[in-house]
This record gives sequence, C-alpha cells and structure tokens, in this order.
Amino acid sequence: MHPAIRVENARVYLSGREVLHGINWEVQRGERCFILGANGAGKTTLVRMIMGYAWPLFGATVEVLGHRFGSVNLQELRKRVAWVSPLMHRWIGDREWTGLEMTLSGPDATFGLFRTPGREEVERARKLLADLNAEYLAERTVVTMSSGEQVKVLIARALMTDPELMILDEPSVFLDIAGRERLLNTIAELAGQRPQLTLIFITQRIEDILPEFSCGLIMQEGRIIAHGPRETVLTEDNLRRAYGLSIRLVCGQNGRLWTVI
Repeated sequence: MHPAIRVENARVYLSGREVLHGINWEVQRGERCFILGANGAGKTTLVRMIMGYAWPLFGATVEVLGHRFGSVNLQELRKRVAWVSPLMHRWIGDREWTGLEMTLSGPDATFGLFRTPGREEVERARKLLADLNAEYLAERTVVTMSSGEQVKVLIARALMTDPELMILDEPSVFLDIAGRERLLNTIAELAGQRPQLTLIFITQRIEDILPEFSCGLIMQEGRIIAHGPRETVLTEDNLRRAYGLSIRLVCGQNGRLWTVI
C-alpha cells in the first residue's frame, strides 16, 4: 500500500524567498505523526504544500494517499483529506450557524449550511458530535462557543467526509490550560476510535504531543532537523537546537513530555 504522504527533494519559494529546503518525509497509513517547531519554522508551509496550496520547485515529488501531484485532481483529493485549524472559525462570517449546521456543511466544503440536509445526514452529524463528547453543541451557535468547542465542531465537520488523512493544525493554540487538556483528550479518543485514520498533529509546544503520536519531525528555519520514531526525535539535544534554549525534559505519568528551562 502506498504511504499516506511521501515527499522527496521539495523546495518551496514564497514571495521570492526559499522557505522550505530539501524536504524528504514519509508517513505511513494509520500513523500518528507530529510536526514540531517554533513560529516561522515552516510548519504551515509544509502543510500548504501537502494540501496543494504551495507548489514545490521542479524536481520534487509530492504524493498524498498514493496520488502524485501533477497528475491528480487536487480538488477531488482534498475531499479525502481533512485540515482542521482554529483559524477556520474566522471564515464563518456574521451568520449564526449552529454546531449541527456547521458539522453538516463538511461534505459541501462550505462554512455553514446552504441547503436542507437529509435525515440520515442529520443523524450522522449528531452521532459524530456525540462521539466527540460535543452533542451539547448541536444547537449552540458557533459564535458563542469557546475556541476549544469550535475546534471540536470543526473536527466533527471534517469527519463527515470519512477522511483518510486528518491534519490538526495547532488546534490548541488559542486555548487556556483547561480547554487545551479537554481538546487533547478528545484527540486521544479520536485516535482510539479510528485506528485507520492517519493523523498529523502540528504544534509548537512539546507538552501537547500525546503518547498516541509515535513518530514525528522537528522543523527549524524551513528544514527538517530530526524525524523518525518519537523517542529518537523528542530529545533534549534536538529541542535545544530547534528552540535555541537550554531545555530539559521531564516525562509525566501519562507519558507526555514537559520542558524545564
């Protein structure tokens, strides 16, 4: 079976400047992979390239779910990939969509529902919200939800299309400690419920990387400086190099790593 993601020799220029340098990366189907790096490390550009919104220079290979860019309909491919970002709520507009309506909009690739859904669709949307412990958000308007609640609805919206690959793009970046922990618990449950779903988790905080994410990479200034199994990537030496700080790691009882400066 083809890997979920395969990138070889990828360089990306934006606004006349090279922002990704010689990217080589592979993720197998069903893996849970993290992408870690400071602000400006190139994490978002890497995701944009995987989604086909940023194009590498000639000579690169980018394959997603077995389809090589340049010979695939990207619009159709994106229907099999879910990209969840807390910034998406900014696209909702002024209309007061409910959590259920936002979830139902997933198959239409819109932010908000512009048609009358069928009964089976509604039942499926409610079940997805329930699976995420978010059924109470079905009738709530999105604009009244916390950032963490909005991300839960966006995950349910993404799951409406039965994606094969889900990219969680810094989902906890705007959350306080309690909101972050609730969301991370939701992601851990999602990983357990859908073992066939390939998950990519992007973050700038080491403590957000759940034990469920068994492989990953660290980026710095547009380059991958470490990649592979979790235990070989999340080392003090690699983190000191990436962040320019004298970092020490402490492992909690739940298997998550915490930093001490």
